[in-house]
Amino acid sequence: MKQPEFVFTGVILQEEAGYTALCPDLDVASQSDSISEAKAALLEAVTLYLETALENNLPWLRPVPRDEDPRFVTPELVVTTFPLKVHAEVYAYA
Repeated sequence: MKQPEFVFTGVILQEEAGYTALCPDLDVASQSDSISEAKAALLEAVTLYLETALENNLPWLRPVPRDEDPRFVTPELVVTTFPLKVHAEVYAYA
C-alpha cells in the first residue's frame, strides 16, 4: 500500500549569507548555508508543522499572499522551486 503524502511547493532563495527555503503553501521557512541543507531543513520544518497542526486540530493550509510571495515579488532571488513531498500517517482511535 502506498504511503499517503502531501505535495507542496518549495522555493529556495539566495540571501546575503546563505539560503532561505520557503513553503509558500504553508508559510513555513528555514535557512541554511547550502541549497541541499536548506531543502532538508524545510522538509523537517514542514513535517513538524503539519504534525503539530493535525494533532491539535488546527488549520494547516495557510498560503502566503501573492503580494508577499517571493516568486512574484522578488523573482531575481529565486534559485529554484521544487516539489516538497511529505509522507503522512493518520491514526484514528476512540
